[in-house]
Amino acid sequence: MYSNSNMDNTSFKDKLVAAFQAAEGRLNGETKSDVHQKRREAIQNFEKLGFPTIKHEEWKYSNVSSLVKQAFDFNVKTEFGPDEIAALEIPNLQGNVLYFINGIYKAELSNIVSPDSQLQILNFGQAIKEMPELLASYFAKYANYQDEAFTALNTAFAHDGVVIHVPAGKVVEEPIILRFITDARTVNAASQPRNLIVVGKNAEVKMAEAFRSLGDNASFTNVVTEIVVEENANVQYYKVQNESDKSYHIGTTQVSQKNNSHFYAVTVTINGGFVRNNLNIVLDGQNCEAFMYGLYFPNGKQHIDNHTLVDHAKPNSYSNELYKGILKDRSTGVFNGKIFVRDHASKTNAYQSCRNIMLSDDASMNTKPQLEIYNDDVKCSHGTTTGKFNDEALFYMRSRGIPKAEAMTLLMYAFCEDVISQIKIDSIRGYLEGLIADKLAQ
Repeated sequence: MYSNSNMDNTSFKDKLVAAFQAAEGRLNGETKSDVHQKRREAIQNFEKLGFPTIKHEEWKYSNVSSLVKQAFDFNVKTEFGPDEIAALEIPNLQGNVLYFINGIYKAELSNIVSPDSQLQILNFGQAIKEMPELLASYFAKYANYQDEAFTALNTAFAHDGVVIHVPAGKVVEEPIILRFITDARTVNAASQPRNLIVVGKNAEVKMAEAFRSLGDNASFTNVVTEIVVEENANVQYYKVQNESDKSYHIGTTQVSQKNNSHFYAVTVTINGGFVRNNLNIVLDGQNCEAFMYGLYFPNGKQHIDNHTLVDHAKPNSYSNELYKGILKDRSTGVFNGKIFVRDHASKTNAYQSCRNIMLSDDASMNTKPQLEIYNDDVKCSHGTTTGKFNDEALFYMRSRGIPKAEAMTLLMYAFCEDVISQIKIDSIRGYLEGLIADKLAQ
């Protein structure tokens, strides 16, 4: 669709705005749709905002200047086929597996096994034509494209991705796995998938988003997923990242929960050059429960930033959050966790913890837990620890005849176990256990 040559922040922004205007001219009647009105508003917001700099408090520790100076092609043609998919398959993975190559849904590579009565799955372009009422009701109603530059950029170019609707009362027995593969083997490749997941009243679903990049060139993924969890609904959500050292990944998952709903999230980052994960949950109903787990392993010069927000907007709800990291070499990590308790959200219970192990004096971790509480009738806590390896435990294991390298790997794996064990899709958990063991042994 468009590319940028090496240029400064402003030039890249102008290039993107020009690309939007050119694409708009090819839409014909679609410009009158509700979706496109949101796109148009989003590009105007992006033009005002520009890319964030380290002067923005929310981006203080994550500098995107190297990203905006890169040259990316947002419309890379690829011959990615079944043989290459086979080499990337997760062993024993069963369910509704959808493949996206450079952000484009590939029906011929995907396999949907659940009956139409349990769920509806359409690519974003189809949904605009076939589910306009659903999009009018939910699209861009939750993710903040007014103030967040990358969300505004994604919203403006929302053409590809997936729309999933689980009707009220339906239990989707097989998980939904969205596999996003960036093929950067020939040029620097970029994509902006936009996903909308609507889970109706009393419905249940398990889903995962998995990101992988291939090739020696740089890649840029700017993904936004909006998840609506209606009354009494239950959603398990997993995000797995295993991308290259030359990848840039900026992802926002925006969740809205209604009365008596349950949302459960695990985010695991194995590899990635520059990663920013935004997980925002609004408990917009009473008796909601939200659980958030995270695990990250930066090494080399990798940078992994997890920003979370839990907004208790109504009374009588519960949230619990645990993030853990192991940092090596000259890597950097960021954890910024916010908990809001609104003035009328009495009987809120909210807990947050972030724990990190530093395996190198050159690695760095920036943590910023935040509580904003406007009601006295609550129970809330937060805490963060960052330290070196437990030498006493290591000495104990070595005294039992276990070699140092093996003992360190075992102790690090034990540190990770209370997050890994939260992954309830067996095939994904088993696959990650192998990847994590390999990473820890490096």
